[in-house]
Order: sequence, then structure tokens, then C-alpha cells
Amino acid sequence: MEQIISLKNINYAYFGKIVALKNISLDVQKGEIFAIIGQNGSGKTSLLNIMNGLIHPDSGDFHYHGVRIDEKSLSDKSINRSLRRNMGYIFQNPDVQLFCPTVLDELLFAPLQLGYSGEEAIDRANLTLDSLGIAGLRDRSVAMLSGGEKKKVAIASVLTMNPEILLVDEPLAGIDPKTQTFFVELLQELNHAGKTIIFTTHHLDLIDHLQPRVVVLSDEHTIQKTGSAAEILQDEEFLISVNMIHEHVHEHHGKTHKHYHAHYVFHS
Repeated sequence: MEQIISLKNINYAYFGKIVALKNISLDVQKGEIFAIIGQNGSGKTSLLNIMNGLIHPDSGDFHYHGVRIDEKSLSDKSINRSLRRNMGYIFQNPDVQLFCPTVLDELLFAPLQLGYSGEEAIDRANLTLDSLGIAGLRDRSVAMLSGGEKKKVAIASVLTMNPEILLVDEPLAGIDPKTQTFFVELLQELNHAGKTIIFTTHHLDLIDHLQPRVVVLSDEHTIQKTGSAAEILQDEEFLISVNMIHEHVHEHHGKTHKHYHAHYVFHS
């Protein structure tokens, strides 16, 4: 498989003091599903922000298709445009991502900024609205949408660019179960169509459902383990050590029961 993203010895601290990532090295192959898991505050979102060129590491190297990505290289218009056209970022909170008056305006924004003609931008927007089943929202005010509708519009606004990579921060956050199922099935369909999917989560069942290759970040903001979904999920002692599952104690008919508990949304 073709290597599409490479990070070597990445270190990053906010304001030079608050450590977010420590000695991170990983590669992502074209067309795969890749998950970054860990507890809140472990550095998952910071890692996505580096992959999208929103922040730059204090040290280490980030390459996209073999091209080093940093402040200097992104000043080159061709490199910048290639990264922006081909890498879509779906934020955890759609309110951070959506800012235009109407849904159609949201879908037109990125294609127009990337140099597509008005006619092509409208064609892309309408096609995306239809494919996601939200054409009825076309002229609605973004401020009047429900949480699930906002999430779908945020996804649509990224898909109008037809990026080769989708970065998704916490896919299940803040949306109802029906929208969660819609989103997860959409990610599967997009991957089957050849898209590279990179997502963060602390929901272990999402790992079981999508079967990605997995990297686990620890509370020390470094990589503790990399492996297949099966390798990660079957290592119960490891999941306990990185606080992904914990012992749950409860009373039932006068008896104390103990079992391990994790964040699960989908159940078989």
C-alpha cells in the first residue's frame, strides 16, 4: 500500500509549556481506516490538527505524500492547495465548523475558496445534499438546525471538496443514536469508495465496528501501542493500564458484582 501520511518523532506543547504530544511516530497508508484512541486530554485532537496543518510540531517531521509539511512549505501555494483540497477535517463540535448563513452557503464555501467555478461548486453542493439525504435543508439557516442536522451539514461541507483523506474528531460526540449510526455507515461507505479515514475516539465499540488499524495514546501523550482492532481489544490488561476500561462495581439483589466497563454505544 502507498504511504500517504508519515509522522516522525513529533513533539508539541501548547504555549511551549503544556505537553500535548511526545515523540509520536506513525504512518498511514492510502485507503485504510486508522484510529487514534485514548482518554480525553491524551493528545488525539492535537494530532489531527498537526495532520491538517492547523498547528505545527515543535520538533519532528510531518510528510504528506512524501512532501514535508511545515510553515515554510505551506507558504507554497501549490503545496497548500494540494493539502487543503485533499484533506477534509470534520470537527468534534459542528458549531466550530459552521459559520455561513445557510446550508447551501456552507457547502459552497470550500469549493469556491479552492478555485472551483461557481457552476461546479453548485453542482458539487447539490450532489452532496442529495447523496446524504439532506436536500430539504438546502435553504435553511444553519442556526436553526438540530444537532444531528448540523453534524450532517458539517460532513457535507467537507465532502463537497471530494478529499482523499477524512480526518474525523470523535465521530460519535454530541449526536443522537440515529445520527451516530448514519455517520458510522457513511464512513464505511466512503472507505469502501477509496477514501482514507483517520478518526479519534474513546469508544471501543467503534473500533470493534469499523476494524481500523489503531494507535493508542497514553495519559503521558505518547504512543503506548499500535495494532489491529482485534489485537487492541483483546488485550484487556493493556486497556485497563491506559484507562480505556475500568472496573465497575454495583449491587444486585443484595450481592456486590464487579465487571469491566468501557464506553460502548453499539451493541451486538
